[in-house]
Amino acid sequence: MPFSQDSSLSLIFRLVRVFVAAGLLAVLWTLPVLAQGGTVAVTGDGTGGLFGAPAVGNSDKTGDKAADKKGHKKSAPAAKNKDTETASRNPISSDPIGGENVIEVLVNDEPITGFEVDRRATLLSGASVQSQAKANFEAIVKNPKTTERLKAILNQVVQANQGKPRDVIIDIFEKKKKEFGMTLQREAFESARKAALPAVKKQAIEELIDERLKLQEAKKQSVTIEDAEVNRVLTGIAERNKMTLDQFTKQIGGSIDPMKNRIRAALSWNEVVRRRFGPLISVNTKDVDKLVAAATDTPQDDVELQIQRVRIMLPKKMEEHGIALRIEEAEKVRSRFTDCKSTAAAATGIPGAKFEAIGKRKSSTLPEPTRTLLLNASDGEMLPPTVGDGAVELYVVCGRDSVKTVEDKRTQAEGELKQKEFEVMAKRYLKDLREDAHIEYR
Repeated sequence: MPFSQDSSLSLIFRLVRVFVAAGLLAVLWTLPVLAQGGTVAVTGDGTGGLFGAPAVGNSDKTGDKAADKKGHKKSAPAAKNKDTETASRNPISSDPIGGENVIEVLVNDEPITGFEVDRRATLLSGASVQSQAKANFEAIVKNPKTTERLKAILNQVVQANQGKPRDVIIDIFEKKKKEFGMTLQREAFESARKAALPAVKKQAIEELIDERLKLQEAKKQSVTIEDAEVNRVLTGIAERNKMTLDQFTKQIGGSIDPMKNRIRAALSWNEVVRRRFGPLISVNTKDVDKLVAAATDTPQDDVELQIQRVRIMLPKKMEEHGIALRIEEAEKVRSRFTDCKSTAAAATGIPGAKFEAIGKRKSSTLPEPTRTLLLNASDGEMLPPTVGDGAVELYVVCGRDSVKTVEDKRTQAEGELKQKEFEVMAKRYLKDLREDAHIEYR
């Protein structure tokens, strides 16, 4: 039915009341493109702890000291040369960016630009930005001015589509409303981003300095990390967060380069440390013995079970006497059972019964109380029936194997101790590099 001029105003107020009262704007809050934190599991160097060798940063304050070209420390310059003052004398501005091409720091004459700092700060502040952006969005939605803006949009739609059917006008308004919601999201995110970046700018700069030093040292030692290796690690991080690489890129702010740079620096540094200190690392046998003795693993954690299962399905609508009937049928299967070779035949002829040869499973992967019951059962024994997810279940233990030997545990313990030694040496190494470097804060 076409709209007349007289009905426009009443439609505006009716639709606005419905849309706002139903909280439909709040449903728009998903931040599909703007989300920064989400479920991404990223540790200190952005690699999620994927590497065998250490990927350590620098928590010392030695990076705030400038050095002359010969590598000696030098004090802060006189007031007339303020551009090269150290961080301790001239704190970094709280302004997130002074310009994309502005040089923030020189590391051995290699520049770190404002653009790089901005992108790294955005990456580091991801979770806090998302949380604050959502709070900002909710405040915007509750603001009476937002309702007035929505009314104005609806009025414009009605005025521009006079004579068109009601459903057509509502569809047009729905599209405009979604566009309006995305605009509010951008406003909320930008305000949250501007508020968060100053707090992490210092951290971003120090992290980028560490990366420059690591990559410079890697270049000196002819350590090269191929793009394929960086992409493999990056894809693994995305998969562990149940995302495609494109989804992960959007989740961390729309640019994957900062994360790639972090990963490349970490991989390069791991190889540098391994080459330099690998032959020097030694682990005391007594320390290995202590770590193995202190391990919390029980013998049960080292068992791999050979399992069969019979499931007797329960109807969707079942009363208590129906469940009891299925348990009686399960007991009938159990009475027919003699050994693992007879399990399938024992289930034959039972309504809804299904035999499954599950095969080998580590006991640690099984849920309780099934895990404990199977571990305590004898080989060749069928357990009493239990009611599981939509079925009565009968488990059979057909055998078991030891998974982890004592020697395996010792190897693991030795690796853990070596890793700790690597991390200590890597931190000292990076500290020395910072002390000898020419670091000039702008």
